[in-house]
Amino acid sequence: MQARVAVVYYSATGNVHALAEAVAEGARSRNADVRLRRVPELAPDSAIDANPAWRAHVDATKDSVQEATLEDLEWATAYAFGTPTRFGTPTAQLKQFIDTTGGLWNAGVFHNKPATSFTSAMNRHGGQESTILALNNVFYHWGCVIVPPGYTDPLIFNAGGNPYGVSWPSGGGEGPDEAVLEAARYQGRHLADISLRLES
Repeated sequence: MQARVAVVYYSATGNVHALAEAVAEGARSRNADVRLRRVPELAPDSAIDANPAWRAHVDATKDSVQEATLEDLEWATAYAFGTPTRFGTPTAQLKQFIDTTGGLWNAGVFHNKPATSFTSAMNRHGGQESTILALNNVFYHWGCVIVPPGYTDPLIFNAGGNPYGVSWPSGGGEGPDEAVLEAARYQGRHLADISLRLES
């Protein structure tokens, strides 16, 4: 038996992308089949070009990370969704993709599948928890089993202690540190483990 994990994310400057890669790595360490997918960019080039880090990340991932499709969601037995925080809520880019899933929802595709989420904001209190809770609202409607990391391992405390999902305060201009990446790997492992338990 093998978990099939879809890690679906939006990232502007690369922080959430780094978290997504770590979540995927953690799931793969449990022998899960993983699809790492980015949702389409909606921002105009004028906005992207105004931020060199944003432009660099868009260019770096446009050919190396496939865009998410509804087929990826139908294929998966577990989901990990990642997004930057925008005023305490998920980005429009991720929300637009989620808003296309009505047909799958109506067909019961998501029912009883485990789901988890992760995020990044500029400030430590910049809306990480509310963003994850907002994503959980989607999972409630889908009928998913929400899988937070909780306080189930000391490395959660080492990464800042967010039991809702891994988060990274990016205001220092640096990408996620090793403690946070290790917590993201743990979250991926935990998701894959729960998926296998639900399938057995």
